[in-house]
Amino acid sequence: MAAAGAALVTGASYGVGAATALALAHAGYDVAITATRIENLLATRQALESCGARIVPAALDLRSEADIGRVTKDVVAALDGIDVLVNNAGTNLRKLAAEVTAAEWDAVMSVNVRGTFFLTQAVGRAMIARGRGGSIVNLASTHALAGTAERSTYGISKAALVGMTRMLAVEWAAHGIRVNAVAPGRLATPSPSRADKGADPAYMEAMLKRIPLHRQATAEEVAAAVVYLASSAAASMTGQVLVLDGGLTAA
Repeated sequence: MAAAGAALVTGASYGVGAATALALAHAGYDVAITATRIENLLATRQALESCGARIVPAALDLRSEADIGRVTKDVVAALDGIDVLVNNAGTNLRKLAAEVTAAEWDAVMSVNVRGTFFLTQAVGRAMIARGRGGSIVNLASTHALAGTAERSTYGISKAALVGMTRMLAVEWAAHGIRVNAVAPGRLATPSPSRADKGADPAYMEAMLKRIPLHRQATAEEVAAAVVYLASSAAASMTGQVLVLDGGLTAA
């Protein structure tokens, strides 16, 4: 069976990134996967091997322009172009706004905004040069849509990502490139930023009470939304933010 195309998924070592890479492979895509350390991709690579897709693992530090250029060039060469880019990689910060340092601010923005923009620029240039269009899906967050204590820096970075989604959707529509975002709410996935809270039953109970559906989204559900946005079924969607939050932002 011919591949549906080639996809690049950043931050694919676990959670949403790993689930998305696997879902795209099941949908027929060849998949390039990245993490800051290539050895962290072993489990994802093993899961992908059973799908029969071509797999390109790569080390990528979004703070490095050299890494961005190298990885984009290598993936384009290995997979004959990039049809889908999934910007999943990011970093988090849980801290009161009044206590955030300039170094902490820069650490979040350098990855979530600056690095993501310049990777998207590099891939966008490749898509434009190829002349076959493409789909870009950014992983935003409900923290970009609603205020939350201790999440100001992270939320602002994700709000910037939503803005980037809309700006590039308009600018690149003429090239057949669609740009959308998925904004998950509370996620039932492993994450260093959620480890302490997830182990606290009282916190979990209070958190679930705020969600009308009384459940967290799974990585697989987010991955399914990404695959939909990447597919021809979403051919008329661009510049949109698909929210998966169990009704949290509607309540």
